Amino acid sequence: LEGYHRTTAGCFNISSELTIATFPDETTIAATAVAHKNGRTLQSFSTNAQGLMYDNCPGCPYKHYKMFYDYYGDFDYADKWVTAALDGTAADFTRNGDADFSSVAEVARVEAAQKGTAYMSVWMYVIREFEDAIDDCTLACIDCNYAAAHAWDEGVAFYTGSLEGSSGNSKSGDYGLMPYALAEKRCIDMRTCGADGDSVSGGSRVNHELSLLFLGGQQRLQRGECSAVRPIVDRIVQLMTVPLVQGSLRYAYKLGYQGSTLPKEKGEGAVFAASVLPLVANCDAKFGRDDAGIIYNNMRIGAPLTSWSAVKAAFERNYECMGITCAEVGGIWDAASNSYFAAGAPCVDPKLYEPIAGYIPGSQVTDHNALDLDQEDFEHELNEEDGANFIAAKAIYEKGGNSKSYAEFTVDALRSSLAKGLRVTGKSSTGAKVVGYVYEDTPKDAVVLRVQYETSDAQANYVGCRVG
Repeated sequence: LEGYHRTTAGCFNISSELTIATFPDETTIAATAVAHKNGRTLQSFSTNAQGLMYDNCPGCPYKHYKMFYDYYGDFDYADKWVTAALDGTAADFTRNGDADFSSVAEVARVEAAQKGTAYMSVWMYVIREFEDAIDDCTLACIDCNYAAAHAWDEGVAFYTGSLEGSSGNSKSGDYGLMPYALAEKRCIDMRTCGADGDSVSGGSRVNHELSLLFLGGQQRLQRGECSAVRPIVDRIVQLMTVPLVQGSLRYAYKLGYQGSTLPKEKGEGAVFAASVLPLVANCDAKFGRDDAGIIYNNMRIGAPLTSWSAVKAAFERNYECMGITCAEVGGIWDAASNSYFAAGAPCVDPKLYEPIAGYIPGSQVTDHNALDLDQEDFEHELNEEDGANFIAAKAIYEKGGNSKSYAEFTVDALRSSLAKGLRVTGKSSTGAKVVGYVYEDTPKDAVVLRVQYETSDAQANYVGCRVG
């Protein structure tokens, strides 16, 4: 086999004898022929998938692989796709996703083949290695988990590839060819680079986050904290999905909004869609939709037309289900105008709370976050220039002042009980409306009613009453 990286300097020579280190003596044998082969191929990641990911593993079937099998109906779906693209034939899947390469331009077949290996076959095998690491993990045994940690390392290696060098060459534009490089390319196209994911420089945010998750998974495996690795793998898959969605949207925009008819871009759009459609279909099954069908019909090989708005909406309806966000995917960025292309802006996530030192909470915790103001007041009283005010400090320590503020009313005996959370309104001393909620379940005939003040999402003015 001739190849770009072919080298024979380190190969066995048929003219030399073979010395085998048997115990207690060495054995020498003569060989009459030698063939040099490879035990790992791009094709084998798909053709061996059934046994490794569905039938013959402790955690089988692996849930993400099962989503792809359920969609395509074939265990070797990636091989069927790539082989058809290479041969110029039809990939006829058992269930969904057919692709007929028999009458498309060569450049479209090239894109379908080379991206199919990296983003369909290798992408799934990366996940297989992380799942295998969990399978191999021995609970609470520091010295038992070399195999698990090695499987984890293999996953990172396959995700990244040797062309990235030791520091990630794609970050400087010298792109590799594996999913790592895709994340670096797409973050520039979609303005999701940088630590905050809102730039076109600074490296892919996906890869920033993945590097931390890779390290965290490795450390937990080494410590035998097996169950703690499951949520890490789930989040890794979510992040690895982002560049596939970005690629699908990038080419849907080129084809559907900008009107491109280039076979190359049609091929790229089709293979990116094929790489992520099973994840969308899995969401469809939960919500009774057919967004995967919408995307396929607009992006498939041979699609007569592509509707950008239909594809964009179909993906966005499934972001939450796939565990990704509008901000992570981004929009179609126009570097020349330093703005999003027309109709290419990203969607807006339903609720984005203010960051807490870079962490994005998933719920309102402004009132909880303000507890440090009690600490600030407490320390202030203890560090007065004219001596510590222990009385004031103790009052802050015992009674608080900045978190979970409530009003305690003395009232006429309640005629009925009041449930916690009921909305209460009144007026301030200036006549402004004040809103609160019943602090706790309050029984009938109670003469004390506690009402917690309403808090806002904005930390700067999270509550209108702090009088502890």
